Amino acid sequence: MASSPGPLPPDAAADPVHWLSPDEKEAWTGLVSLVLLMPGRLESPLQQEAGLTLFDYLTLSHISETPDHEIRMSELAYLANGSLSRLSNVVKRFEQRGWVRRSPDPSDGRYTLVGLTPAGFDVVVAAAPAHVRSVRQCVLDPLDEDDQRALAVIARKLRTRPEDLA
Repeated sequence: MASSPGPLPPDAAADPVHWLSPDEKEAWTGLVSLVLLMPGRLESPLQQEAGLTLFDYLTLSHISETPDHEIRMSELAYLANGSLSRLSNVVKRFEQRGWVRRSPDPSDGRYTLVGLTPAGFDVVVAAAPAHVRSVRQCVLDPLDEDDQRALAVIARKLRTRPEDLA
């Protein structure tokens, strides 16, 4: 909102709101539109071609990109942008399909590792072309190289872990 919505309650005067400028509002509403629009655009091809949600694909993909195809669940939750409970449900379903296995982290038993099986690797390899095509079409192709670099900088600045804020 660029300007005050009208008369403010008496207690609001003690904590004045720094209303958004028109440029700030445009940036904010543009971001919200993208956040709401992009997941569907990126997920639809994955659903149609591989039967995976975007979260499913990101989960498998991030595991596949790690050394030995194994990662701590907490790190995977961060990379896939999901809570540990959501990730646990997805990993349980993947375990039942034979795509992943879970084990205690030998370096610190408080953590759980999730590893990709050969069958899981085959799933992510088969789904990757559909994902890459939609990422190119919906995100990268409309942007020139400068825009892509700017997007990466913006994403890096906005994506923080809770421990980074402390």
